[in-house]
Amino acid sequence: MLMIRSLAAGLRIYLLIATLILLSGLQFFLPRLPRPINLPPSRTVATTNPLIGVHTRLTGIGDEAYIRRTLAQVNEMGASWIVELFPWAYIQPRSRYGFDWTGADLVIAHARAQGLNVVARLDIVPAWARPPNTTDRYLDRAHFADFAHFAAAFAERYAPQGVRHIIIWNEPNLRFEWGERPPDPGAYTDLLKQTYPAIKAAAPEAIVIAGALSPGPSLEGGNLRMDDMQFLASLADAGAFPFFDMWAVHAYGGQEPPDAEPGVDRVNFRRIELVRELLDRLGGSDKRIIITEGGYNDHPRWSGAVRPADRIRWTIATYEQSRHYPWLEATILWQFSTPFLTRSYPDAWNFVHPDGTPRAIYLAVQEYARTGRLPDDVEK
Repeated sequence: MLMIRSLAAGLRIYLLIATLILLSGLQFFLPRLPRPINLPPSRTVATTNPLIGVHTRLTGIGDEAYIRRTLAQVNEMGASWIVELFPWAYIQPRSRYGFDWTGADLVIAHARAQGLNVVARLDIVPAWARPPNTTDRYLDRAHFADFAHFAAAFAERYAPQGVRHIIIWNEPNLRFEWGERPPDPGAYTDLLKQTYPAIKAAAPEAIVIAGALSPGPSLEGGNLRMDDMQFLASLADAGAFPFFDMWAVHAYGGQEPPDAEPGVDRVNFRRIELVRELLDRLGGSDKRIIITEGGYNDHPRWSGAVRPADRIRWTIATYEQSRHYPWLEATILWQFSTPFLTRSYPDAWNFVHPDGTPRAIYLAVQEYARTGRLPDDVEK
């Protein structure tokens, strides 16, 4: 009898261990099933200016209530466009052989429900695709094909859902964004040459966007930043133009109103006109321009900020002036909101506080988008 009890106890332990091993195996080998998305009824954006857009910061948050509220507020402000970063490191965190679309699915599904046009920015390198002790902006030629494969998979999944605008990298003329290496237009051209045909093969309807350069003259002899005009000209020399459909511009206003005269050494909104002229001279007259960052900061103690009243007037004037450029796809300003405070000047780019409370800039743009009326000192 004692032997039988011992065998039974041993069998129970064996079954328990086997069950734990089975459950662990299922957790490891079976794909994680995404949670159902709680979508609101679909709606469209009511606006008098269809070029209005804002840059959002949602991927990676994972809080569906926050994402839903934020994108609903974007709709209610009268903005039809958003730029959102979809990091490669989030979607292929472990290797080139699998994808985790959970976070991207959540953001894109809610953006679609709100009737928003999504411009997808693709960058941020996973650890497996870069050497040790490098930053997450470091992408070498050995992994260009891996990035192209990721971008093609993204386009294949989301272009049929309406996400047609895809930006390849962010500010490649800036040392920080090029992985703490001097900017290299030849390398960026090679990245486009591999990524563009991969995306087009997967989703012919996709619009591949290049550029999104840091605006302004060279810094530290071009090692910190290469002049955006020089970088664009170097791309033309390297044969990049057949490998993108649209050019992205970061059109910050600085401390000047949006109608201030442009100049090669000045960073203001109308610098986009110089970009347009250069594109045309280089043979890119067929390339439309899209503004993927821009706007004004109204922090009371930052040297680059403007007064809150000027920010309101000049932001609305920026959106209004954009309507006079037939070659401009959208004007998407930085940034709608963040889920946290830095308690410094970056907070003063926001249209909405982290808790969802609209700032004065939000309410002013909302009124303009609804009525088309401009502040008294802003002319059409």
